[in-house]
Amino acid sequence: MTHPMAVRIDHLALAAHDAHESAQFLADVLGLPDPHPWGSFIAVDVDDTFTIDYAVPPFEFPGQHVAFLVGEDEFDVVLATLQHRGITYWADPQQRWVGQYNTNDGGRGLYFDDPGGHHFEVITRRYGSGG
Repeated sequence: MTHPMAVRIDHLALAAHDAHESAQFLADVLGLPDPHPWGSFIAVDVDDTFTIDYAVPPFEFPGQHVAFLVGEDEFDVVLATLQHRGITYWADPQQRWVGQYNTNDGGRGLYFDDPGGHHFEVITRRYGSGG
């Protein structure tokens, strides 16, 4: 019997109109350390094993979707930060339920966009985990 290989995402490169602005926005909303240069990228350390690297490509790009799994306390901080900064958020990906969060799988979740057009999601329970 073969053992499955341990696979984790190390980093994610996201396009931005302004790499510094998008990186600082994400770090501020999620309460992460300030972004730092990494080669031609501006990096946001999400944790000790995962980084989001922003760059400005020479072409237009579609917004991407990234979901973050956080604890209940972290969710409260993200929600308060969005509210304090006047950043629009939704309970659903179709952006119908403005200023609300969902309770999918017995947890909480919300969606918000960054200045570069990416669509972020913050959830406290993985999809399909119950509740």
